[in-house]
Amino acid sequence: MRSGFVSIVGRPNVGKSTLLNAMLGEKVAIVSGKPQTTRNRIRGVYTEHGEGGSVQLVFIDTPGIARPKNKLGSYMADQALSTLSEVDMILFVVDESLGAKGGDHFIMERIKEAKTPAILVINKMDAMEPDVYRKAFESYEQSGVFQKLFGISALKGQNVDILLDELKSYAEDGPQYFPDDMVTDLPERFLACEIIREKMLHYLHEEVPHGVAVEIENYEEKPGITRISAVILTEKKTHKGIIIGKNGHTLKGIGMSARKELEALLGTKAFLELWVKVKENWRDDGRMLSSLGYKRE
Repeated sequence: MRSGFVSIVGRPNVGKSTLLNAMLGEKVAIVSGKPQTTRNRIRGVYTEHGEGGSVQLVFIDTPGIARPKNKLGSYMADQALSTLSEVDMILFVVDESLGAKGGDHFIMERIKEAKTPAILVINKMDAMEPDVYRKAFESYEQSGVFQKLFGISALKGQNVDILLDELKSYAEDGPQYFPDDMVTDLPERFLACEIIREKMLHYLHEEVPHGVAVEIENYEEKPGITRISAVILTEKKTHKGIIIGKNGHTLKGIGMSARKELEALLGTKAFLELWVKVKENWRDDGRMLSSLGYKRE
């Protein structure tokens, strides 16, 4: 058995979670078109047994690295940056030329300090003109930071298999950390929170999604049915009304969408109850962040 740990890092909204799901062939990380969708480390497990031997890669999808605006933002940045020296390989995901947006130089400096082998992944190449892609490739190649550079489309699966084969070549003799059938070590309660939050990201607009969190109050498994009660926390009273919507239609839509995905995940019928509560400035409340699971490991 060969195995290794791989950290996936980059700015917000470059497609890190989409890439993780594409490599695993299953959805373990929520995705949306909004920045900072991922707030915690998400671990995904890829295991393969073949004629050439067995390999297991443990991927760590991290929050997008951006300048923190509150304690939650600081937590998210710490979660991402702390993985750089803890893994065997780093995937630095970008979607533009070096320096096109702030933060890339900062992340690259942290990668150099970690002295961990790193691969650059230029995502969304399917949406780039050839000369734009070439410019992006050359701008990072000249840095001399990366062992290899790959252009991919995580959304369409383009070149993802080639990238995965490259990562397998870096795995070294080691233990199998997780069973063959495990694709994530995250508990179902956490996944339920993430699914509900993902549906809010799709239903809500502007700044509202960034100020919401989900807390499971009750999670009860019975034969053939799972009962879940969850509270949606928001920072502003005006946002509470937006989340509920006229005659409760928005909250009902969020609940119905989440319930369907939960049933597929759990393999049972799901009964989901949602409430909305206002908790002002929860993103800067250390105790609140800790109770919601946003605490340093």
